This record gives sequence, C-alpha cells and structure tokens, in this order.
Amino acid sequence: MISTTQTQAQELSKQLYDAHESYKDSSFTHRRFKHRDILPVLQQLGEPLSVSPVGTSLEGRSIHQVKAGTGSIPVLLWSQMHGDEATATMAMFDIFRFLQASSDGFDEMRQTILSNTTLYFLPMLNPDGAERFQRRTSADIDMNRDALRLQSPESVLLKSLQQTLKPLVGFNLHDQNPRYSVGRSDKQAVVSFLATAYDPARSINEVRKRSMQLIVGMNRVLQRFIPGQVARYDDEFEPRAFGDNIQKWGTTLILIESGGQVGDPEKMSIRRLNFVAILTALHAIATQSYSEEKIADYQAIPENGRPLFDLLIRNATAMRNGKPYAIDLGINHVEVNTDSARAFSYRSTIEDIGDLSTFHGLTELDATGLTLTPVRLHPTTLDSIADLRKLDLVTLRQEGIVAFKIRGPIRKNTFPRYLVHLLSDGKLPGRPPGLGQIPTFLLKQGSKTKYVFVNGFSEEATGNGVVD
Repeated sequence: MISTTQTQAQELSKQLYDAHESYKDSSFTHRRFKHRDILPVLQQLGEPLSVSPVGTSLEGRSIHQVKAGTGSIPVLLWSQMHGDEATATMAMFDIFRFLQASSDGFDEMRQTILSNTTLYFLPMLNPDGAERFQRRTSADIDMNRDALRLQSPESVLLKSLQQTLKPLVGFNLHDQNPRYSVGRSDKQAVVSFLATAYDPARSINEVRKRSMQLIVGMNRVLQRFIPGQVARYDDEFEPRAFGDNIQKWGTTLILIESGGQVGDPEKMSIRRLNFVAILTALHAIATQSYSEEKIADYQAIPENGRPLFDLLIRNATAMRNGKPYAIDLGINHVEVNTDSARAFSYRSTIEDIGDLSTFHGLTELDATGLTLTPVRLHPTTLDSIADLRKLDLVTLRQEGIVAFKIRGPIRKNTFPRYLVHLLSDGKLPGRPPGLGQIPTFLLKQGSKTKYVFVNGFSEEATGNGVVD
C-alpha cells in the first residue's frame, strides 16, 4: 500500500523532473569541467545561498561550501570526492538555481526544506583530481580510502566538517562503473544506492536505518523514470572508507552512484535524476516523512550485478586452423583523456571471447552466419589524410582493406566518411582478433563484408555514416 505522503512525493518528483530544464545550469554542458569553471558560477550565487571557502587542496585550489536554510536539521552533501565523478556536481548547481527561484509552483516545498534544514554543500571536494579528470588526488590518494590516515588535506577537511557540523544526514555523491547490471538482469544500473555499514556485522541502528528509509523513498521516485534500473551496492564493511566511517561517527550516510545510460556519454539524463532524487530526499528529511518507510523495501532493491559489456557480439564464426568455431565477443570502450579540456577518445578492447551466452551487452549484435575476419592494411603508405580521402574506400572495404598508414599529422575533423583504422607504425591488431586486442575486424557473409569494426565501433559495410 502506498500512503498519501508517498503519493504526494511521487507527484512532486514528476513535477521536478518535468521542470528540471528551467533550473539546469547552462554553465555545465560536459563532465570534464575544471575548478576554474565552477568559481565564477559560485561567485554569482545569491540569497538564500551563501558561499564561503572552507579549505584548499594539496595544490592550493580553493574548496567552497554553499550554505542554505535556517532549520534545525543539518545536512552535508559533497561531490567529486573522486575527481572524475562529476555528475552530481552538475546536479548540485541545478539545485542551487532551484533554491534561489520563487513563484514557480515549488515555493511550499522550497520553504519546507529551507525552514527545517540547514544544508551544507561541498561541490568538487577533490579539485586537483578534477583538473586531471582522475579518480585520485594530486598525491595519488583515493580519498574514499583515506578516512583513517587522513593524509590528504581534502580528507582532513571532510572529517572536520562532519565532526563540527554534526549533520543528521550526509550525501556521498559518486559515479560508478557504467557497466553494472541490476542483479543478473540485462538492465543497466543507471543509479545505485548504498546505506553503508558501520561495522563488520553490518548492524542496523537508528542511524543506518534512516539511510535505508531515505533510499527506499528515492528508489520509489526513480522507478517512475528508470523502471528496473536502480540497484544497490554490496554493503560489506570497508574500514578505510569515508562512507562507512561517517555512518559510524553518527551521521546517516547515503551513497548515490551515477552509472550510465546508452546514448548519454555526458550523463545529462542522470544529472536530472540526481536533481530529482536529492531534492525529494531533502523534502523527506525536512518533513521526516521517511519514517514511514520499511527497511525491508531497501533490502529488496537488487544488488549491482556482473558488469555488462559495452558491446556483445553473439554467435560469430571464427576460423582456427581451418576449423570453424562459434564465438561471442565482449567489447568495452574505455574513455581516454586528451589534451583538450573537455574532449576524450575511446580505446576499446576485446575483454572476453568464447561462450558469453550468460552475459549481456549494453548493445548487442547477433552475428549468426557471419565470419570474423581480420582487416587488411593498404599496401601504400599515404602522405596525409587528404590522400586517404581520394581513395575509393567503398571498394577497398569490400576487399577488407580498412587500415591505413599515414606519414603526416592526423587532424580532427579531417577523417573520411567511413570508419578507418589509422596507423603510424604499420602494425595491425593480431590475427585473428583475440583477447585483449583492439577490436578492429570485419564480419563477413561469405565473401561479402557485412560489418566493419574499428576500435570497437561499427557500421554496415555499405553505410556512409560519419564517425565523430
């Protein structure tokens, strides 16, 4: 049975979801923003928000606190403890815009939150890591494993704020591996939660119970928008982790992990889900409506399952010593930072090969009747991309020639209309394509090339799609 309060929360979440675009801070259009990008946005924040520096990183970058509300319930929220986990930071700035708004249909909700809670936000707790878009600090310390030694100044700051503010609730906001499944299903875990354990026995006291109750409400809200795609982390106690220790120190700790969604590499849709989930949770804290929730509903949320592949090719035929074998290929695309402040490239790998019938992929291709075939290298070393563009790539593709050696520099946006594998040393992936190799190969139907794969990305051999 769903109570009247829960029904109202559901309706409120739908209104927030629909209205998010009007609060979306346009300063953030991609995940790889830097400390210097958030500073002018922080400086522009006004009532009822106040901004103050509360510490500095190892390399001297300022860490700011944004405060809102005058209520008796303190709540602490921090993001980018890991520098490359920026989804919730974007959502925080959307929440700031929401809290500054008025006469938009949310005045009652806003007033309830601000009059009953005092909110302390720490956007970008690890600015040195964000500068490099890496998980760890500039001293190569994983902050979420530094709660005991407190070797990084960022870790010292977080513990100090927890000890002095004594928040009733803390939100530890992260991004997770986007390939986690929900249980053993084929569904991607778009968002995962965790009510961290505070001891090895995974005991449940009132502090941890509150975590579970709040997560139950957030899960119910998100199920409306991503049905069947919410999971929870395994709650094995990690004695070095901040989440586990903050729960142990008496603050109800909610871990939110933003996963991924196919077709949304910059996580704008999950940013929206964070906005909705966090605001509805803050309202539940302000009204104490979470007390109605049952911890059994938390335990019923499926755990994160076995990682999915980015691409799973099923039922391909591979020739080994003249004999055909049926194989599946599991391929993952790994983001690689580039010199550009916001760009990245992919380096793909064949992660597994063989019988993958019990696995799932975010994208799947049935290659029944198709033979896995190595690509061929064009016999002539070309001087430039301009020379490549002069070639009859359609005919060459049918001959299996997809790889080209280029002498000159390769500039972005100068590539031809078809997928090609460019080389500087003339070396191709192994023959035949195998475990751990770059997935550049052909899928052929008889003598006809059906699909071309370059670095794990594909197009039909007769297609004319442009590769970004």
